[in-house]
Amino acid sequence: MKAYRVHQHGPPEVLKEETLPDPSPAADEAIIEVKACALNHLDIWVRRGVPGHKFPLPIIPGCDIAGVVKDVGGVVKNAKAGDRVVIAPGFSCGTCDLCSSGDDNLCREYGIMGETRDGGYCQFVRVPSRLLIPIPGDIPFEQIAAVPLVFLTAWHMLVERCRLQPGDDVLVHAAGSGVGSAAVQIAKLHGARVWATASTEAKRAKAKDLGADDAFGYENFVEEVRKRTNKRGVDIVFEHTGSATFEGSLKSLAKGGRVVTCGSTSGAEVKFDLRLVFFKSLAILGSTMGSRGEVHRIVKLVGQGKLKPVVDRVMPMSDVRKAHEMMERREQFGKIVLVP
Repeated sequence: MKAYRVHQHGPPEVLKEETLPDPSPAADEAIIEVKACALNHLDIWVRRGVPGHKFPLPIIPGCDIAGVVKDVGGVVKNAKAGDRVVIAPGFSCGTCDLCSSGDDNLCREYGIMGETRDGGYCQFVRVPSRLLIPIPGDIPFEQIAAVPLVFLTAWHMLVERCRLQPGDDVLVHAAGSGVGSAAVQIAKLHGARVWATASTEAKRAKAKDLGADDAFGYENFVEEVRKRTNKRGVDIVFEHTGSATFEGSLKSLAKGGRVVTCGSTSGAEVKFDLRLVFFKSLAILGSTMGSRGEVHRIVKLVGQGKLKPVVDRVMPMSDVRKAHEMMERREQFGKIVLVP
């Protein structure tokens, strides 16, 4: 099979096209013929490398995968050859107390497709069968592939970590990103009032099309929030940009508010006045991924038309390096999807 693999960290050129043996399934695994694989910032970190974190090189990146079951192992009962499936991107041991409680994303053995085992930048991928989710109806592969990681991340941040409630005011940063565009929709689905930041007028218009009550640039966003909330501030700030916005995010919160973060694309080191946290009784919450059960719920809502994947463009997998460059330049609104 053809695959794009990283042997050493670096610029997009380290994504090497290779011909590899077709994979075979273990007893509890399935082989998926990849029909679409969406990009995430995780793919960039896998390619670039992260200080202090060791990736199992060489590795095929790509965690958002949709395709057709080609073959299954001997004990697999939840899928058969020919099934259309989307892959839950995270996997765990499945037996510890956290997994048994539905908190599989907190398992000590938790991993992500394309980060801790080979992912979807290829023609065929081998996955644990428990990660297979039937695609509802006739949703195209390119659309459903844009769902799992960003909607799971946003859902867990807002619903599970922040306990989002109807009537909450929510500020979503970088609404043009995959996770930001998912967060706007999830917050509106739960009856929140949503403000969004985005870098261009075109992206801000698209954020409002997704349901944001208003959108503005990053310049003076604290003042923009105060103006729209009668100086009260918001209940929740959806953070994933890091150092460029974090201090302002804390200042944008109402008393008792919470900021939840899943990333640091603009930098990981932040500085803020700690007195702001305890005087206003603020909460700072971290979040990574979410449970497999949440992915099932999200896919169901997509099938019902209540959540909609946002695809900026579909590109051939042979243009994977170009796709990485576009994502690093933040040219897209929503997701870039690769097809073999």
